[in-house]
Amino acid sequence: QVQPVESGGGSVQAGESLRLSCVGSRNTFIRNAMAWYRQAPGRQREFVAGMSHDGRTKYSDIVQGRFTISRDNAKMTMYLAINDLKPEDTAVYYCNTGGAFASGSYLPRRDSWGQGTQVTVSS
Repeated sequence: QVQPVESGGGSVQAGESLRLSCVGSRNTFIRNAMAWYRQAPGRQREFVAGMSHDGRTKYSDIVQGRFTISRDNAKMTMYLAINDLKPEDTAVYYCNTGGAFASGSYLPRRDSWGQGTQVTVSS
């Protein structure tokens, strides 16, 4: 299974929006769940949003309604749209594919992490 590749990050001003992309295997996207995580400097990696194989979504409370996860299996791509970016959103955003949901929580596949895309939000 090929590791996913994230893109779409950058340096933006607070209040702007970004759309992150994660490209992987179509078979992985169809058969398994996937999710976005982020890790800020000096902080632990945290779950942001996930999507099951059948399209069900789950969001962390930290996104406060500003994040939207979606998937296009034909393009082998998962997206994370972030609106009204805030300085506290500054982090490296990672994609994980091939995971699963259990009891409402996402279980990441350990060997299917991307290398991340940097999001930097200035005020």
